[in-house]
Amino acid sequence: MTSIREHRERPHELRLDLPAAHSAERMARAVLRKFAQSEGVAKREIETLELVASELLSNAVDHGGGKSAMEESDRPGDVRMGVVLTIVPGGWSLEVSDQGGGEPKDVAHLVSKTDPPDLEDERGRGFFLLTGMLESLTVAKSADGRGLVFRAVRGNDGR
Repeated sequence: MTSIREHRERPHELRLDLPAAHSAERMARAVLRKFAQSEGVAKREIETLELVASELLSNAVDHGGGKSAMEESDRPGDVRMGVVLTIVPGGWSLEVSDQGGGEPKDVAHLVSKTDPPDLEDERGRGFFLLTGMLESLTVAKSADGRGLVFRAVRGNDGR
């Protein structure tokens, strides 16, 4: 059974601590959807948020320490993902952090609006497609230093 730990530190902000497994994605999207609805976000914008969340969470499971785990029991230890959704007037920001190591400079090309992916590759188009939907998509070292954090901003970020 997948466990999601939720807490709020600030108004209009939701933080989730998730197991790095694909089974956690569906529940996370449902929690994000409910929170966005409670904050008055328009249905169409919630659909965009869910798409962005799905791509970032899938990436965290597949490349951020989860070893593509389908279920919580498939993970290599207690590997987690963090999610922070902040709703502001006219927009939102979504951060997804992982525990897979890595350096931002090694994946910066994935979040570039000007560096299209190789169309011959089987994968690798998701982030490029997201950049067209967002004001910004950035990558940095996670706060705990154990992985990366991807930050997607849509509309007025408010920070």
